[in-house]
Amino acid sequence: MNIDISLKNLSDALPADLTPDQRAKAQTLFLKKLSIDAHAFFGGKMQTVPKCGLWGFNWFNVWYTPGVSKVSTTIRDDNEASFALSNRGNLVAVVSDSTRVLGDGDCTPPGGLGVMEGKAFLMKYLGGVDATALCIDSRGADGKHDPQKIIDFVKMVQPSFGAVNLEDISQPNCFKVLDELREACDIPVWHDDAQGTATVTLAGLVNALKLTGKKIGDVRIVLLGAGASNTTIARLILADGGDPDKMTLFDSKGSLHRGRADIEKDPRNYRKWELCQKTNPGRYADEAAALAGADVLIALSTPGPDTVKPEWVASMAPKSIVFACANPVPEIWPHAAKAAGAYIVATGRGDFPNQVNNSICFPGLLKGALLVRAKKITDGMAIRCAHSIADFAEKRGINPDDIIAKMDETDVFAIEAADVADQAIKEGVARTPMTWDQVHDRAMADILEARKTTDDLMKLGHIKSPPESMIREAMDWAVAEARK
Repeated sequence: MNIDISLKNLSDALPADLTPDQRAKAQTLFLKKLSIDAHAFFGGKMQTVPKCGLWGFNWFNVWYTPGVSKVSTTIRDDNEASFALSNRGNLVAVVSDSTRVLGDGDCTPPGGLGVMEGKAFLMKYLGGVDATALCIDSRGADGKHDPQKIIDFVKMVQPSFGAVNLEDISQPNCFKVLDELREACDIPVWHDDAQGTATVTLAGLVNALKLTGKKIGDVRIVLLGAGASNTTIARLILADGGDPDKMTLFDSKGSLHRGRADIEKDPRNYRKWELCQKTNPGRYADEAAALAGADVLIALSTPGPDTVKPEWVASMAPKSIVFACANPVPEIWPHAAKAAGAYIVATGRGDFPNQVNNSICFPGLLKGALLVRAKKITDGMAIRCAHSIADFAEKRGINPDDIIAKMDETDVFAIEAADVADQAIKEGVARTPMTWDQVHDRAMADILEARKTTDDLMKLGHIKSPPESMIREAMDWAVAEARK
């Protein structure tokens, strides 16, 4: 068996006699098994490493007392100096109460650390941005999760960071947390599950529509799931030209429409109620009815692979587009969606074609916001980022199995950083104006430096290679389980 998992197509490392369903299952099991073993081997993914040097004893006195006193008083007199005299200008807090971790739900505050460290790893390696995982307990005295505790925490910690990335906060709390903090804080507060997923989904949709010859204002779109991701996706699609009369969202109780009194009467669901009033004038009774003749399905719902039925896909319009982006398992396997007639299929996973995942967005977007010291990240900046990603992929070539940029395409992160920074300047939310080229070149230099640091640590043996036996054992176990 070939166990070279450096191959982009992980499926090539699997035995040839596996069925498509067994192959998809084996990939998932292998990645989960290898992940738990590798995390144990390395003790997590992140560490703290100095960015300055020591060239003799007196450098201790420069970096600490008495020399550092001048830094403290300078920042005291001008808090903006903290962005230049400390790492604040390139540091992101990844904040979560771990109440909705990927597809696994409430994992307890420490349970989110794997994902939050993962965000920090991607920010550093892909965007040249430093980040710290901060998983907090948001429960009140009654044991219920209180969004105000997250809001208060972020307000208190913001002087130490250049931006805040909110992550894996359950709805409806996530809406209140983001909307209040965007206005209350003077640094960018970004909810990656919502805004990041929406940005990259819009990017993928833009290019998918180009390949099908359809326009965003003409297509009928069904969104399965009405959580933070899909409600924000819907909002950005509408802001970018989508037709609300041709859009339908579904939550666990049915389609969203003006008659959903259960949503209207709960003030916490104000984001969902906004969409109830704008979309689905026909009030579709169920998913099957809504998808008949629809052009696009965007699913961020219950992990599958049986959440989306093949017959639903078969009933869609010619050259249909299916985004099945639940993690860790998509709502329908890509091969099943293709067999049912879908022209373009995307998932949130990198081991299938067309990974529509916020990892291609947030490292570059946050880098651009940090470099111009933006006060916030607007919807306009997110839409600009989506088109930046889409344009990058189109220029190097797209096809039905390759609609969007990938994480190993270094240039895309510097380009989107520059585009986002440019948009922040245009919208008047940037503290430090820079030219497009200045942002691009600085972002690229920081990205390459971050990658070289990691590469050097690997070459010098400070980051050890995982044993081949670990990879082989994970693969053998996954294949055996898939065959059962």
